[in-house]
Amino acid sequence: MTAALRFSRAPLPDEADLATMAETLSRSPDYRVLRRLVPRMPSTPVVGQEVRTAILLDTETTGLDHSRDEIIELGMVSFDYTSDGRIVRLRDVFSAFNEPSGPISPEVTGLTGITDEMVAGQRIEPDAVSAFVTGAVIVIAHNAAFDRRFAERYWPVFERIAWGCSATEVDWRSHGFAGAQLGYLLNGAGFFHQAHRAVDDCHALLEVLDFVLPTTGAPALAALLQTARKATTRVWAQQSPFELKDALKKRGYRWSDGTDGRPKSWYIDVDEGAIEAEISFLRSEVYLRHVEPRLQRLTAFERFSARV
Repeated sequence: MTAALRFSRAPLPDEADLATMAETLSRSPDYRVLRRLVPRMPSTPVVGQEVRTAILLDTETTGLDHSRDEIIELGMVSFDYTSDGRIVRLRDVFSAFNEPSGPISPEVTGLTGITDEMVAGQRIEPDAVSAFVTGAVIVIAHNAAFDRRFAERYWPVFERIAWGCSATEVDWRSHGFAGAQLGYLLNGAGFFHQAHRAVDDCHALLEVLDFVLPTTGAPALAALLQTARKATTRVWAQQSPFELKDALKKRGYRWSDGTDGRPKSWYIDVDEGAIEAEISFLRSEVYLRHVEPRLQRLTAFERFSARV
């Protein structure tokens, strides 16, 4: 008779045991604990607390060209914050599909998980978007230069509100992060999530902005707002020599192809205190003569828009 080995499956620990294990591991320098992100639920306001309202926004689109491609999903999360950048409550959540004029490409479906069947017959109502945004003082996206251009093409309400960019208006590297990719930042805040739906990324961004930066002792939102409130100046290097394009790019200049009424030129956005240094660079390294480059002052109300 052959003896068979029998294995018994140990019962899974309950939630209390898992929490204790996670807490024990998190106190060790040899381990990092990531918790699945559970979206916050809307809560009631604190009576007597002075707050402002912000919107987190993410779009999924059929492509990268805001003038031609279409939005297929809009996700938004509204929240209240105090003057020092502390997030005090989630107000509401908005999530909706939009059927484009043609089929969604397999590449976009593979990237977003959104199929033609999911968006069939769906339309994002402009009045619902406007009502959700009303009362907010700023819209924040993790790539505002992308999302703002799509959003304001569909809904004019986004042309008249300040915008912030959590990818570029927080110097994540100076705060100990290796980059600004949303999933990586979320891991740094101690969470992981399934990044498929637009609203899921909004919930992830909420936790990233609520994360207290060890370098400042304040939430990341405070650092973003400090940057967003400052005016910047766009310096246009119009008619710069073609052979210097690599030098301009290395310095941080970006290329404008002349669409949307903008100049066909290299440009850079700098703090107002750095304008003279940038003009000096252009005079001495690019044009080799005295020039007065075109300067364009930008605030959070114009920044990231296709109109500037």
